[in-house]
Amino acid sequence: MKRSEVQEKYKWHLTDLVESDEAFEKSFTEVLSLLDGFKQYEGKLGEKESALACLKLGSKVDCLVETLYVYAHMRMHGDMSESVAVGYANRTEALAAKVMTAESFISSELGALSEKIIDSYIADPEFSDYSFSLSEIKRQKAHILSEKEERLLAMSAEALSATDNISSMLMNADLKFKPIKKDGKNVELTNESYGALVSDEDRKVRKAAFNNLYDGYIAHINTLTASYAGNVKSDNFHAVARGYKDCLEMAMESEGVPTAVYENLIAAVERNLEPLHRYIALRKKMLGLKELHMYDLHVPVVENAQMKLSYEEACEMVKSALAPMGKEYVALLDKSMKEGWIDVMPNDGKRGGAYSWGAYGTHPYVLLNYAPTTSDIFTIAHELGHCMHTYYSNTTQPFDKAGYRIFVAEVASTCNETLLEKYLMDTVKDKNIQRYLLSYRLDRFRTTLFRQAMFAEFEYEAHKMDLEGKPLTVDALNGLYYDLNKKYYGPSVVSDDKIAYEWSRIPHFYNAFYVYKYSTGITAATSIAHNILTRGDYVDIYKNKFLCAGGSKKPYEILCDAEVDLATDKPYDDAFAFFAEALDKLESM
Repeated sequence: MKRSEVQEKYKWHLTDLVESDEAFEKSFTEVLSLLDGFKQYEGKLGEKESALACLKLGSKVDCLVETLYVYAHMRMHGDMSESVAVGYANRTEALAAKVMTAESFISSELGALSEKIIDSYIADPEFSDYSFSLSEIKRQKAHILSEKEERLLAMSAEALSATDNISSMLMNADLKFKPIKKDGKNVELTNESYGALVSDEDRKVRKAAFNNLYDGYIAHINTLTASYAGNVKSDNFHAVARGYKDCLEMAMESEGVPTAVYENLIAAVERNLEPLHRYIALRKKMLGLKELHMYDLHVPVVENAQMKLSYEEACEMVKSALAPMGKEYVALLDKSMKEGWIDVMPNDGKRGGAYSWGAYGTHPYVLLNYAPTTSDIFTIAHELGHCMHTYYSNTTQPFDKAGYRIFVAEVASTCNETLLEKYLMDTVKDKNIQRYLLSYRLDRFRTTLFRQAMFAEFEYEAHKMDLEGKPLTVDALNGLYYDLNKKYYGPSVVSDDKIAYEWSRIPHFYNAFYVYKYSTGITAATSIAHNILTRGDYVDIYKNKFLCAGGSKKPYEILCDAEVDLATDKPYDDAFAFFAEALDKLESM
């Protein structure tokens, strides 16, 4: 279907962002005209008037650029063949680069100021919009080196990032895999197609995909090992050079999260592996297999459980499910569904997948490619969770405090999914759909909470080994990963020898100590959903302390304000109880 054939009620109204091509050009020209204004403040940020004027100019320019950038890219995502939109997107990317260059002196110059001056700015009501970003600059001053040392680190950055580039080129360009036989035909195996093939109902296809993929990685394992080991050494070098205890502390400090959260995650998951082992055993039973292998963990255990609803029916279901959030929240959902916030249907040239995005000063947007499946109903709830989080943040906080950190970015969306799932379990009478929903919950926890925690433990141990002077060889990394895999998945699955190589194909490992956020995100979201459903006073706490907080505090503190402290046991107790509830029900069914 061409985009012109899609009904208007299923398209987002981008004119709420930028009214016309003429308005786009006017704003674009305005940004360019403002850039020279930054020069007058260089070297003067120790003076209150200059610092405040510079920060205000930065806010104005950044807000304008964000609007242009988001508009151009969302317009392009509606139809990637629209040449005007593609041109706008390219131009806004170049414009954003110019703005970054013009503003590049601000952070470093503020960071070089004395704590006394920074404290005076933070205490001054005129700087209230910038108080948090200034406090973050002050907090990180202890790890800012001398000008000469910072220059040396900057000069080394490209060389030290080469390992990431090498692994990326190898994985995405040079690695080739033997094709798979499916329905008597050869099917190309790639990193992208692997997920579908290893989920195939034909076990021979799953097994072949697993073996052929890892054979490809094994053929290059020495290069991949050298690349990852080099990346770990680069991480540890930067941490030590900046005066951190280790790379974990550096990564967590930069996010504003205590290392205790990371350590507590791993400890909590390891205490609760028995329910995961039970679920793996149940999977084996439901699939009717004498032996369950690693390539059997992705195939659905419940078939033919799709709720084939129209988009309008799906929206009504989502609103009903999120009714515990209160009338105001549901009214906003209704507004988003009826007033052009959502681009609903697939069309020729449209970007795939789903996301929520927007610019400060107007409502956020959601991109969907809706199909009448159970999964897509959850996608609506998920993306509207992002949408409402952004809406509340933007309408409550000033521009410079509105953007929330990645640590909390998936909490509101996953909370909405959890509320939807609980609603469906209480209202859907079809036993097969109930079984599907239970398996959906269990697999979501297995892949997001447990699996990402296993990745987090692997990263922690690998970096620790390097700091202790232990070589990161193929055998050392394989042995570490294989032992963790056996510990996490338990005795009911065969830990095939080739799974020991899985670490070598996880690109997130080149962004150290990132994946734990998936685990903490689902944990926090489940605990919040539990509070919403069991405490009459909690919705207001969640809205006011979390959704409205944006990026006005450290993300860990924002969650604590919402009574979710990930350095304690309670959020994990709530999450694992939710997992155990589904496991008990599915076993009984």
